[in-house]
Amino acid sequence: MKPKTYVLLRFAKPSRELLMPKKMIGDPHSITESLVPQYIRDLKVYQAGKPIDELAREKGLTKISKLASNENPLGPSPFAIKEMTNTLWDIHRYPDMHAFALKSALCELYSLKPENIALGNGSEGIMGYIARAFLSPGLEVITSENTFIGFYILARSVGANLNCIPLTEDYRFDVKAMASAINEKTKIIYIANPNNPTGTYITKTEFDGLMEHVPDHVLVILDEAYFEYANEFDDYPDSMDYRYDNVITLRTFSKAYGLSGIRVGYGFGHEDLIKNLNKVKLPFEPNLMAQKAAIGALKDRPHLERTLSTNKELLDECVAFLEKNGLAPLKSVTNFITIRTGSTEASDYLFNELLNKGVIIRPLKANEMPDFVRISIGTKEEMDHFYSAMNEVLPDYNEKFRGQK
Repeated sequence: MKPKTYVLLRFAKPSRELLMPKKMIGDPHSITESLVPQYIRDLKVYQAGKPIDELAREKGLTKISKLASNENPLGPSPFAIKEMTNTLWDIHRYPDMHAFALKSALCELYSLKPENIALGNGSEGIMGYIARAFLSPGLEVITSENTFIGFYILARSVGANLNCIPLTEDYRFDVKAMASAINEKTKIIYIANPNNPTGTYITKTEFDGLMEHVPDHVLVILDEAYFEYANEFDDYPDSMDYRYDNVITLRTFSKAYGLSGIRVGYGFGHEDLIKNLNKVKLPFEPNLMAQKAAIGALKDRPHLERTLSTNKELLDECVAFLEKNGLAPLKSVTNFITIRTGSTEASDYLFNELLNKGVIIRPLKANEMPDFVRISIGTKEEMDHFYSAMNEVLPDYNEKFRGQK
């Protein structure tokens, strides 16, 4: 038998001249201008809170307290960890596309049908589905100034126009003004309740008054990411107490449940609305680990109760500290506190000086509140770190920006 022979072919390496276009048409921005719609080019990228690792690299610090992203400082439930650990050997399999087990747990908790539930990569994922399913260029969204930036980006990413109503004097959504702004082009009303970054909320009476003016062709989004913290207040309008056909509720496992890192959110609505969201939903969201972790988190009611009680205790303590030092915080029903500094310079100074001491807070320039900063409630140790750093920073801060010596 004749042995096989092989021929090794050597191909010349393409020159850089062959890889690069020989002639640019127009200016360097011509490709972007021809391919990318104007409303996409006008978007600003979402800015997250400064990561701990980044600060450690920059400053060489070992003690860092991140009080910038409204995370649960107690971490996830051990039940969630167990569920994720048990499924590690299954990550070569696609998750259940319909998330039967997670939807069943939510159905049991809220007395719903699976057809009423939408799931996504965080509540922002579901916002993205809503934008794709219900918005198009030229349609209008009514919302507020100084609310969740992520929603602005998603609405504008499909060419919708935003009508942002100013907050009231006490930094709450002005639902009367929002109702008056409804017109024939209005498609969506977005309300974050409680609101991020102010920590305030609209009441049952205000919500009822708004819905009296909302026509059937307008979809109302109630973003209740901080629902668990606010639900203890009698006048808070828990959206599950209502059954409006044109209201979609959004909630998340990222805050009180401590699962920010795996991205899982859920929404409730009329089955016809949810059916259309599922048409534009990416398959297999949320991922397998997220589905399992959420199921575990829902089983651990004591962990949620510890989260809420600890947050209330430390939030009250932080408010007392800030008021003692003349830094009047906005009244918050969430896991963060927002204070007014008086100027962009004061906000930047406070942020940078605390950063130098290993404490990360959130300046609110991106929310068009440059004279405010936001402080998330951390662990007892993290809050003590914050108080200690503030006590070092405040003398110079007061002299520079408050005329105090």
